[in-house]
Amino acid sequence: MSWLITGGAGYIGAHVVRAMVGAGEQVVVVDDLSSGVGERLPEGVPLVSGRVSDRDLLDRTFARYGVTGVVHLAAKKQVGQSVAEPLTYYRENVHGLTVLLEAVVAAGVPRFLFSSSAAVYGVPELELIPESAPCVPINPYGETKLAGEWLVRATGRAHGLSTACLRYFNVAGAARPELADTGVFNIIPMFFDRITRGEAPRIFGDDYPTPDGTCVRDYIHVADLADAHLAVARRLAAGAAGDLTVNIGRGTGVSVRELADLVGEVTGYGAAPVVEPRRPGDAAKAVASVELIGAELGWRASRGVREMVESAWEGWRAHRPASG
Repeated sequence: MSWLITGGAGYIGAHVVRAMVGAGEQVVVVDDLSSGVGERLPEGVPLVSGRVSDRDLLDRTFARYGVTGVVHLAAKKQVGQSVAEPLTYYRENVHGLTVLLEAVVAAGVPRFLFSSSAAVYGVPELELIPESAPCVPINPYGETKLAGEWLVRATGRAHGLSTACLRYFNVAGAARPELADTGVFNIIPMFFDRITRGEAPRIFGDDYPTPDGTCVRDYIHVADLADAHLAVARRLAAGAAGDLTVNIGRGTGVSVRELADLVGEVTGYGAAPVVEPRRPGDAAKAVASVELIGAELGWRASRGVREMVESAWEGWRAHRPASG
């Protein structure tokens, strides 16, 4: 069994690679290194530098490494950028996936795991969001992830692939400092960026119908997310037929104000958050129902929000020692 992991040098991808290698799986990575870092990969893991839209490269890689399963993580994922550049997002996230699946079918690879997102749901007004909730994405990023799910399932049915789609909620933390999220696009790094520059963290809206008026989200430690990928990959490798679509979260909500307070406690930067106007499209609450993955795989997250913030802070300081 050999797994091809696209985007395996990225923040999430490197964690997935290390989880699978640590469990004895054979792995090869395809990454164009536009945001990935080759040094994140464990020694001995082959890195093929290139894009998933390069069919010749994929064909050669499948043949050379005897690939029998794919974990597809490579994608554009910034919501705001997707609104400004929808053509880029559809080209990268949908066309790239199409080319990859064509190569998978041609090579006779029987297993495909797709990195999806809770963005497929849009803004459902539900206490907990089950996989059966209507999917009404509100931005091109979410649209491309939903289209990707449709394409993966249809290809699986037509060509006899075993497939899985994992809908991530808010990913945070780091298993090791060198694997930390180095971008400033997610809320915890955004808080870190503000406080280490001497600015107050920002909260967008405090008049939502939630206990403290700020948005409530479900945060999942990236190491738990990687473990979930391993569990699903092994389910596919065991010969489970058909398709599986599951949420990956903790099933517990944390408000933005609670998170800001925890960041201040962990980092020692105690600046009070400033409240700015709501951002368009932000749901008051988005928390996963995690019953299905528990029932199907016996899997559940084991790490809490404090561990996410502490490990993310350690990684932030390692990458930006002058500011932290």
